[in-house]
Amino acid sequence: MNSSLLSLASILSITLLYSAPLIYTALGGVLSENAGVVNIGLEGMMAIGAVVGSIVGYYVGNPWLAFLCGGLGGMLIALLHAIATINFAADHVVSGIAINLIGPGLALFLCRLFFDGAAISKSIDYENKLPVLFGKVFKSGGGNGIMRFFDIVFSQYASVYLAFVLVFIVYFILYKTRLGLRIRAVGEYPKAAETLGVDAYKIKYICVLASGFLAGLGGASMSLAVVSNYRETLISGQGFIALAAVIFGGWKPQGAMLACLLFGFAQGLSVFLGSIGIKIDTNLLSMIPYAITLIVLIVFVKGSRAPSADGLPYERNN
Repeated sequence: MNSSLLSLASILSITLLYSAPLIYTALGGVLSENAGVVNIGLEGMMAIGAVVGSIVGYYVGNPWLAFLCGGLGGMLIALLHAIATINFAADHVVSGIAINLIGPGLALFLCRLFFDGAAISKSIDYENKLPVLFGKVFKSGGGNGIMRFFDIVFSQYASVYLAFVLVFIVYFILYKTRLGLRIRAVGEYPKAAETLGVDAYKIKYICVLASGFLAGLGGASMSLAVVSNYRETLISGQGFIALAAVIFGGWKPQGAMLACLLFGFAQGLSVFLGSIGIKIDTNLLSMIPYAITLIVLIVFVKGSRAPSADGLPYERNN
């Protein structure tokens, strides 16, 4: 296989790997915002998911249990956001900022608590990380040519494929089920939805907690697949990129997925350029995903329309 095809395969492989945590988190944002609750606390929820995943993964040794616990950790901190915004009608942005301050701080505290005061968790053994799927499928076709290309691109952790499956599940729930209709109704006109017997508070709670769970899975996929431990800088802007993907994707799961793939490609490109020794300042390379995020938002956000009641505090008339 020639070097250009090998380079393309490497970039695509890294793109899929780095897109998966964004997809999980963006799907959480899609659910929350379609129910009318802005969740800019995704970054903090990812941080909790990442540290809980690394703790359970290291001490228990079961990657799937660790992955699930990471999601539950994100859900637990999302409960704070739900209580503040739904029960107390707090400003959604202020509450989200608080979550983004609490999450990384609590994650660092838990890391130091379980790893003898260290700010970096101990590495998880390779066999205790999430499994790699299709690792041997394409190797049977030989080490060169198109089979080698497929092997590099598609030998991915199970979390990558699960992320794409969840896109279809969330799409089906939102647009093909009665629950999805209620979610979208609450996000557009909560008072009208309640006159038809829909419990707006219950729907909002379900979506915010699901948002936290998915963001927690995104964080756990970082510490159980992308790398093998938790560190203070592991979740560094991915939650905000996922939020940008929600907006760029038009608050739809399929649109958010495509946006995450774009941002994942930017991340993959920066990693690839750094790995081949191109003489570009590392700070400039690390800026690529965030610069593309800003450019995309500037160009496309004007035509996007959020749900009508998104971010507006809702209080029942007693």
